[in-house]
Amino acid sequence: MTDLRFPIGRFKLEGAPTDEDIHHAIDEIVEAPAKVRAAVEGLTPEQLDTPYRPGGWTVRQVVHHVPDSHLNSYCRFKLALTEEEPTIRAYHEDRWAELEEARTAPVEVSLALLESLHRRWVLMLKSLTPADFQRTFRHPEIGVVSLAQNVCLYAWHGRHHVAHITSLRERMGWDR
Repeated sequence: MTDLRFPIGRFKLEGAPTDEDIHHAIDEIVEAPAKVRAAVEGLTPEQLDTPYRPGGWTVRQVVHHVPDSHLNSYCRFKLALTEEEPTIRAYHEDRWAELEEARTAPVEVSLALLESLHRRWVLMLKSLTPADFQRTFRHPEIGVVSLAQNVCLYAWHGRHHVAHITSLRERMGWDR
């Protein structure tokens, strides 16, 4: 049986990302907003308020989490590009997901935010040189992370959360 927490598997990175890996990751970041939007297309409010797994976030919380997380990543890129190995601040994504607006706001608010954020993020990503992708930040829980690693992580992150929604739709027969 598939682990419902990781329907596409855990993030894995074998060695340093290549230029090809980075370009592929950017392409996935370009596509992520449309994939999140398509994943929730036609869902009712009751379906949006269904947890994607027992004890997990609702679909609505997942949709709101994606731009929360990607906005943090965007800021981390900016910090790494403008400072020498800055120590970034971690955040409690679980607590953010429990805030009232994350539990109740219309998903359209976060879908629009994600689309705008990714347009801006992709402009930045496409302007970076291979040397820029070697710049780093220090995560207090993980250690030193290169921008090359981070872009690959966030390409996976978008797919990961889309799969939470699409696998729930499939299990519940919501696409029939």
